[in-house]
Amino acid sequence: MNRRRIQSSKRHTERITGSEMRKLPAETVEIGRLNRLRVLRISDAGVWLDGKDRGELFMPRSYAGINCVTGDDIDVFIFPGSEGEILATTKRPYAMINEYALLKVASVTPVGAFLDWGLKKDLLAPFSEQKEKMEEGRSYIVYVHLDERTNRIVASSKLNRFMNAQAAGFAEGQSVDLLICSQTEIGYKAIIDNTRWGILYKNEVFQQLRKGQHLPGFIKKVRDDGKIDLCLQLPGYAQIGDAAERIIMTLKSRGGFLPMTDKSPSEAIYHVFGMSKKTYKKAIGLLYKRRVIAIEEQGIRLIGKA
Repeated sequence: MNRRRIQSSKRHTERITGSEMRKLPAETVEIGRLNRLRVLRISDAGVWLDGKDRGELFMPRSYAGINCVTGDDIDVFIFPGSEGEILATTKRPYAMINEYALLKVASVTPVGAFLDWGLKKDLLAPFSEQKEKMEEGRSYIVYVHLDERTNRIVASSKLNRFMNAQAAGFAEGQSVDLLICSQTEIGYKAIIDNTRWGILYKNEVFQQLRKGQHLPGFIKKVRDDGKIDLCLQLPGYAQIGDAAERIIMTLKSRGGFLPMTDKSPSEAIYHVFGMSKKTYKKAIGLLYKRRVIAIEEQGIRLIGKA
C-alpha cells in the first residue's frame, strides 16, 4: 500500500480499513458541493480519489491542503474544470451551488466578470447573468448555480430568478440563517436560508449590519401576502425568558448591580445585554415580579436566587 503523504494539516480526514472500503455503497458525487471521497493512491503529482459514479478523480498537489494517506476518507469540493473535466480540492469556496454570497470581482473580460470565491480559479459571472454591469474591485451579492447549458458553475446577480416565491415551511419564531443584502428606507433586505427574501425593520435593529453579513435570526411574521418579517431576537414569551436569563448572568458577572434603568438609551441597553429596550423592560418586569431583582433609582440589583 502506498503510504506517501500530501503534507499540510490533518483536518477532515478519517482512517478507513481495507475491509471497510469494500463495504461502502456506490453513491453519486455532487457537483458544486462537499463530498467525502476515499483516497485510492498518491503520486508526486497529487491524489487519486474514488469518485463513485464518476470513476477515479484526480486532485493536483496544489489543490490538496490536508495530510492524507491511501485509505483515508477526505472532504473535497467537486467542480467542473474549463475543459469539462471533474476536479477536486480540499479548499472550500466562499459559496457552493444553490447558495448566495457577497463576492468581489477580480477581473472583467470579454466573456464576463470573474469573481474571487476562495478557489484558485475564479468564478465566472457571464454578462447575461449580471443585473448591472459588474466592475473590477467591487463586490456583489450573487447566486452560485450550475449552468445546465455549459455544465459549469457560474454566478448570477439576478437574484429574483432563484428565489422561492412561496413562504411555506416558515413559522413564527423559527430560527433561520440570514444574509444581509441591502439597506432600504424601512430596514434591511435579507435572504432567508438561501431561499427567499425577508425584511429586518431598522427600528428593531440595534447593531451595525453590513452587506454580505451572515447572522442568525428569527421569523417574526409571515404576512398574508407571503412576505416575511424578520427579527434578530426570539419573538414572544420565549424571548423574554431568554432575555431574563441573560440579565441575571450579566448581573452576576458585574457584582450584582448594573447602573441601567428603563430610562437608559436603547443603544446602551443593546451594548450591555444584546437586546432591544422593549425586551429589556419586559424582562426586568418579569424578574421584579419574581423578586429576583430590585429596581432602584440608579439601576437594577440582584436580590433573590436565580
